[in-house]
Amino acid sequence: MKWPSEKVIRWTGIPLMGFAMTFIVKDHGHLQKSLIENIIISTIFTLVLWNGAVIIIFWLRRKYPDIHLTARRLTTTMLIVTVFLIIAPNTIRLILGISTWEEIIQLKTIFSHSEINMVAAFMVSSIYEGAYFFGKWKESFALTEQLKNQQIRTQFEVLQNQMSPHFLFNSLNTLTTLIAEDSKLAIDFTQTLSEVYRYILQNKEKELVRLEEELEFSKSYIYLLQMRYPENLHINFAVDHRHLDLFIAPLTLQMLIENATKHNIISKTEPLTIDVYVEKGDVIVVKNNLQLKKTLEKSTKTGLANIRKRYQYLGQREIDVIISQKNYMVAVPLIEMHTEVEFSKQLSYESSDH
Repeated sequence: MKWPSEKVIRWTGIPLMGFAMTFIVKDHGHLQKSLIENIIISTIFTLVLWNGAVIIIFWLRRKYPDIHLTARRLTTTMLIVTVFLIIAPNTIRLILGISTWEEIIQLKTIFSHSEINMVAAFMVSSIYEGAYFFGKWKESFALTEQLKNQQIRTQFEVLQNQMSPHFLFNSLNTLTTLIAEDSKLAIDFTQTLSEVYRYILQNKEKELVRLEEELEFSKSYIYLLQMRYPENLHINFAVDHRHLDLFIAPLTLQMLIENATKHNIISKTEPLTIDVYVEKGDVIVVKNNLQLKKTLEKSTKTGLANIRKRYQYLGQREIDVIISQKNYMVAVPLIEMHTEVEFSKQLSYESSDH
């Protein structure tokens, strides 16, 4: 709901307040005039006093604009507005001929209706100061949220930018091994690698990709792996077509499959089996039989940690890692979104919680 502006409220309120004050203020001068004359006079008083008070309030806002100066601004505003509401009505009476100079200079006249003026000063100052303070608080809160979101966005981009060198580093390790074992296979691997890497470059800036795209990319990546392990690596996909329009952080499956091959023995006697399937309709699981290597290949150590942090920044559920005596499983949330634009909007709201 959008509130009306201060000017609209003021210029609507002046005639209404003027009309009301006709019946609130009762003195000898009022009793001698008609109702119309009293409404006009009350409206003139309201016009001058309200606008005068607003000028004082806005001037002091410029003089003491910061939130930490609120106490000084409020005290000064109430003091000056109170003095103004004592002097201005007497000046108006003199100009309109309601009172003579001799009457004006009498203490009784000067402080007539002083209780109304004090209440008015307090109310006007409090309302305007409250609105100003709330506006400043909203600005400060919005700026804090903006800075927080920018910090989160920067951290998220750093994580995303880790993915390309991470993949390239590990792929070059594989290529180095293949060159020593089979130069023709190494050439085929290099050609396929260039195609796969193109996908990474196209998607590394994205926060999410459709599960269908990620699965297709993962299968291409598996083709590279099976050049190295043609008979001893078995990867099974069991993902129903109704889940393909869900979203996942890019390269998530590739990193999990890569981790499985990097940390586990793959041999004729101990083949590695990796199963990829959807569980409960909103979680994709990558599961492998556990047969850890005694010595690990060189690693950038960014795989699972990268996925965890990206999902934290995206505001989604935690990544679950389940280790049993025989199996190692990682469960990653799938995100239901119609478009990536929608998801970006959601990220801007949720990121403040992290």
